Amino acid sequence: MIYEVLLVAYLIVALLLIGFVLIQQGKGADMGASFGSGGSNTVFGSTGSGNFMTRTTAILAGLFFFISLMLGALSANRESAEDEWNNLEVPAAVEAPVELPADQDVPVADDASQSDVPDTDGSN
Repeated sequence: MIYEVLLVAYLIVALLLIGFVLIQQGKGADMGASFGSGGSNTVFGSTGSGNFMTRTTAILAGLFFFISLMLGALSANRESAEDEWNNLEVPAAVEAPVELPADQDVPVADDASQSDVPDTDGSN
């Protein structure tokens, strides 16, 4: 049960982390804002969204690594269902082969069926 909850939380944190990384501006974007390109007037104040976005990204990254370690520890102790193809040392139930006498190893064709076969050497 805890494994499934951590797996769902892992997926949500991963998607949020991707979203926050994609939303952030690059380091070079602050240079344009200082020359008056209008980027400094944001919802988060005159300093921009750097502090909020950076702190949120760091928290999400920490959660991502922590949940990764927890999922790894839980899945390392888990036993998977044994598949019959994984254990190749145990032979499958094989029926005993039918032994034919030495004179019946090669099938013998009837004389009538040999006369029906056309000549392939071309000497008709």
